[in-house]
Amino acid sequence: MPSPTLSSFGFGFEQRVVVGIAEMAVSNNPAAVLTTYSLGSCLGLALYDPTLRVGGLLHVMLPESSIAREKANAQPCMFVDTGLPALLQQVQNLRADLRRLRVYVVGGAQIMDDNGFFNIGRRNYAATIAILDQWRLRITAEQVGGLVNRTVHLKLATGEMRLKVSGQSMETTL
Repeated sequence: MPSPTLSSFGFGFEQRVVVGIAEMAVSNNPAAVLTTYSLGSCLGLALYDPTLRVGGLLHVMLPESSIAREKANAQPCMFVDTGLPALLQQVQNLRADLRRLRVYVVGGAQIMDDNGFFNIGRRNYAATIAILDQWRLRITAEQVGGLVNRTVHLKLATGEMRLKVSGQSMETTL
């Protein structure tokens, strides 16, 4: 389970919840900042309901659980096809309304695959689009592809999605 830490940004304290590889976190605590680091071919999928300030963040590695059913049963957040529905269910359990959800997608780079043979990032993205279509959801903002690692922070107090791209000195907002 992700571990929270406290840090101060401006006035007051925020509770940073770090989401590791093949993990997710959901919260309705406005002090929470959901964070995942170093998204290469993995995807960071964030959902946010601005009315209730409910959000969730998922760090998925692979598109399809069919390649390792036992692993998917043990770690559903490892795969897009099992992790994203689980994330959607968890934010709904906190009363998020699917019609209000902001959907953010980050990552899906081509890392350590110079010839594009595996295309894990592209396949992760395609699997994400397919599931979002099934749930009738659209992406609010995204930064995917390329050859860089990315780190994201979702602030539940505001819904702000901050993005840090490797090799760039500044964070940006999605």
